[in-house]
This record gives sequence, structure tokens and C-alpha cells, in this order.
Amino acid sequence: MEIIEIRNKDQLLDKAIQVFWQQWGSEENFKFYEDAILHSATTSSDIPRFYVAVEDGQIIGTYAILRNDINSRQDLCPWLACLYVAEGHRGKGIGAKLLEHGLEVAAEKGYDNLYLTTDLENYYERYGWKNSGIVYGPDGGSIKLYEKSTAQ
Repeated sequence: MEIIEIRNKDQLLDKAIQVFWQQWGSEENFKFYEDAILHSATTSSDIPRFYVAVEDGQIIGTYAILRNDINSRQDLCPWLACLYVAEGHRGKGIGAKLLEHGLEVAAEKGYDNLYLTTDLENYYERYGWKNSGIVYGPDGGSIKLYEKSTAQ
């Protein structure tokens, strides 16, 4: 398995857009994912960035590092988002490898912490992430906030 940053000339760009949208989007927001990923692939800024795990030419996992994961904590940055492992590849430690890769990338970019939100129970704690409260979305709903130091 190889973890690849999606860039503008990457042969996986169109497929990656489809995978991110299919896993995290809705029928109404394909353009949101397409626009976000296309612009991340051409910006000189350090984030946002989108990554795929590839095995035998197939995308088997995803994650992104974003400025904000569309929540109330605009003071925190960066955010790990869109963590996904294809169903047939779960239970093989791929999610853990993607999380570790995200922490390494954030550290390389000079960030001390990485944040995420989730409604999953007891997944991120297994990998040392600390539940540090809740955040609020634009719809008024809340979700758990996690953080982890990038120092290894």
C-alpha cells in the first residue's frame, strides 16, 4: 500500500474526487468536493491537502488535512477529515496508517497538533487521540472534538 497526495497532474485525481464524494458527499454537493480537491491540488499553500491509500492501482482509503472541518472551532488548525477505508480492506490497520501519516504530514508542515471531529465511539482513542470537548456545525448540531500532538 502507498499513501499518495493528490496533485493536479496525478492520474488518480478524477478517481479520487469520485471516491471522496461518494464516501462523504451527497447528490447535491459533488461540485463542493470537486472544487475543494481541484484547488487543493494546485495551491502553493501548505493546506488543504487530500490523500489516498492505493493498492494494486485501486484507491482503498482516504483522508484530508484541512484548515477547518466546517465547525465552530475556527481557532484550531489543521483538521484531519474524510478518513475512510474501503470495506474489503478494513481490519488490516490501514486506518491507523492513514492517521499516522496525517500526523507526520502535519508535523512536517510545522503544526503541533492535529484535530478531528467524529461521531464514532472508541475508535480514535485506540490510537491515542484525546476527546477534548464538542464543536458545533452550521446547522447547530454538535459533534465530538479530538486532538493529538504531532510530536512522536
